[in-house]
Amino acid sequence: MGTAETAGTPGTAGTPGAAGVAGTPGNAQLVEVVLPGIVEPEGLRIERREIPAPAAGEIVVRVEATGVSFAEQQMRRGRYYDQPPFPFVPGYDLVGTVLAAGAGVAPGLVGERVASLVKVGGWASHVVLDAADAVPVPAGVGAAEAETLVVNGITAWQMLHRKARVRAGGTILVHGANGGVGTVLVQLARAAGLRVIGTASARHHTALRELGVIPVDYRAEDVPARVRELAPGGVDAVFDHLGGRSVVDSWRLLAPGGTLVAYGSATTRDDSGSKQLPVLKILGRVWLWNALPNGKHACFFNVWEGRALGKDRFRARLSADLTQVFQALERGEVTARIAARLPLTQAAEALRLAESGTVAGKIVLVPDGGDGASADSAR
Repeated sequence: MGTAETAGTPGTAGTPGAAGVAGTPGNAQLVEVVLPGIVEPEGLRIERREIPAPAAGEIVVRVEATGVSFAEQQMRRGRYYDQPPFPFVPGYDLVGTVLAAGAGVAPGLVGERVASLVKVGGWASHVVLDAADAVPVPAGVGAAEAETLVVNGITAWQMLHRKARVRAGGTILVHGANGGVGTVLVQLARAAGLRVIGTASARHHTALRELGVIPVDYRAEDVPARVRELAPGGVDAVFDHLGGRSVVDSWRLLAPGGTLVAYGSATTRDDSGSKQLPVLKILGRVWLWNALPNGKHACFFNVWEGRALGKDRFRARLSADLTQVFQALERGEVTARIAARLPLTQAAEALRLAESGTVAGKIVLVPDGGDGASADSAR
């Protein structure tokens, strides 16, 4: 076990020790943020230990950027559908430079910037990965910019292009169009020639209009009624992260042949009881709706469901899709929206900021002392 301190209040805990990776300074240590249980953000712990050496087929990545997503917010509450037992290191995705490679890994990978989807473990200064799980980041894309598009970009791309598959000229509804996934999704949809209706609070409407989205105020308007005004014949796809009553309304808004892609249950964020039940309710509805003879289709999207294809095919598809997202960024079709950059040891503040709902874009954690750590863009 490493030594510990409270997240958000960097201290002097930790004793310099020999690193496990050749070529690192003798006092270099792995710094990681540990979620010990169901705690307030200030209950996160900072721990330090030796940097491990990679085994065969593995790489050690020096993390340059990781992020705060809805998944970590749910994990803190013990509400994420399939989170591991406490304690563990959160962090759904990361971007960094390969520091060392184990036997069987192409030596040319060392020194390259890569991205990876990990589900947990990303909130650390160094992470050991299977080399096959690393996706190259284009040379012209910065670490923080790439980080905003890993889990959000893969999710948006696969839901739009692998699940909904709406033809150019079609109309879609995106709930939470200003959110992490929503912002990427609406931009990819516009690039694909789709008309986009997006729900968000009024203060985000100007930004959405600039992206070519027709905004609907979910707080002040009757969303189903307004969407029916905008699309009298129904929409070709709905992307719903809310669950609960919203997913029923979303199904009813579909045009014949339309697709509902549910991918969360955000309305149950603060509920108590079973964390599986909200998802199981959605799955039950999906099964029932797909049995109806009306030509509509529903699915519950989980980025990890592709593992049923087999590990190699899952990795290949994930790499191909993330590469497509990075290319869209390079073409200017997608922008990297960074709400704030904060040091890794201030993870508690970052999580609190993310949960406040006051920022637009991704909150990125960067190494302590790294370039660009600031919350300027959060204001």
